[in-house]
Amino acid sequence: MRWHDLLFLHWPIRPELMRPLIPEELDLDTFDGYCWIGIVPFRMSGVRPRYIPISFAFPELNVRTYVKRRGRAGVWFFSLDAASWIAVRVARWFGLPYYDARMTARLDGDAVHYRSARFQTAASPAVFMASYRPTGAIYQAKPGTLDHWLTERYCLYSARNRGRIVYGDIHHPSWWLQPAEVELGKNTMTKPIGIALPDTRPISHFARTQEVVAWPIVALDKS
Repeated sequence: MRWHDLLFLHWPIRPELMRPLIPEELDLDTFDGYCWIGIVPFRMSGVRPRYIPISFAFPELNVRTYVKRRGRAGVWFFSLDAASWIAVRVARWFGLPYYDARMTARLDGDAVHYRSARFQTAASPAVFMASYRPTGAIYQAKPGTLDHWLTERYCLYSARNRGRIVYGDIHHPSWWLQPAEVELGKNTMTKPIGIALPDTRPISHFARTQEVVAWPIVALDKS
């Protein structure tokens, strides 16, 4: 699959606020003593299982933090909203917390105008509205920096319920990042998990495109 026009938004969160939200089988991953919560809107294209000739394209938006298990760092997904009925159903069957949403990602020159409103039955509503564009030179983050720590992740963890944690491996080249200029409108994406975002400007990164391969999602071995 390909990811397009990604915006990484990140805010620092105190570990004691994050710990109750993460299963005990996983350790919190921190940078300079803080957990970080991310909101990442983008578009997907060429989404298809191996050996299947039909592919899909749709906007997606995830809410995430970062965890470790036995020293292996990855992403913990609180939620993933998508504008694809099929993708949501398939992902939920595998145990990922996907939700139906009405979404648009409109390009205007180098700017992206992104809108998302969740409408999943029996799920808490969540809305995201932002306009963003890249600024500055393209670069690759250096290991040991916050930029690298936030973006270079090659494993995911998640669960639709505490009794069944799932994980999956992904692979892609290192990110080519740019600073991002963001006009953040309504944003209630973290309200369903009870996290109030700090009243500060988030750290923002933009990436124009990324080629990604994902391995099957499987249940976590708790032994």
